[in-house]
Amino acid sequence: MHLLAFAVLAQEAAAKPETTNPILPATNEIIWGAISFTILFIVMAKLAWPAIKKGLDERAAKIRGGLDEAEQTRTEAQQILEEYKRQLADAKTESARIIEEARQAADRLRTDLRQQAETEVGELRQRAQEDINAQVERAMADLHAKVAELAIELAEKVVERNLDRDTNLALIESYINQVSSQRA
Repeated sequence: MHLLAFAVLAQEAAAKPETTNPILPATNEIIWGAISFTILFIVMAKLAWPAIKKGLDERAAKIRGGLDEAEQTRTEAQQILEEYKRQLADAKTESARIIEEARQAADRLRTDLRQQAETEVGELRQRAQEDINAQVERAMADLHAKVAELAIELAEKVVERNLDRDTNLALIESYINQVSSQRA
């Protein structure tokens, strides 16, 4: 109804002869332009605007979803970084513990090896001393036997007669024991 009244007014205004303004368009053009604009505006508002609004809303939702996903990814990355740092600290602690255990084991092994070596050296010394003592005793026994034989030979030469061998050995043994006891 408004449009019709407006159109009638526009025709009446056009019927009056007026001077035309070179800047302003003719009145009927303004009326038809307004009518066209209104119709186009209504069609656009009813048909195109919902599609445009839907597209804008979808784009905003997609951007919001991307931001949420980026925030979630950043949070996950932060958690992974914290977990990595914790594992790294645990690994450093564990490696320090293992190194300390290895050092203590090496110290124990060194101590055990030193004690074992000292024990073996002590045993070797004892065996060597026993071997020396045994050899000294054998040498002394051999020396006693040689001295006894030499003494018998000497006594035979001196006496020029052969005494009973058992008596001679008994005399020599007593003499050697007497000389040995005087030295000790």
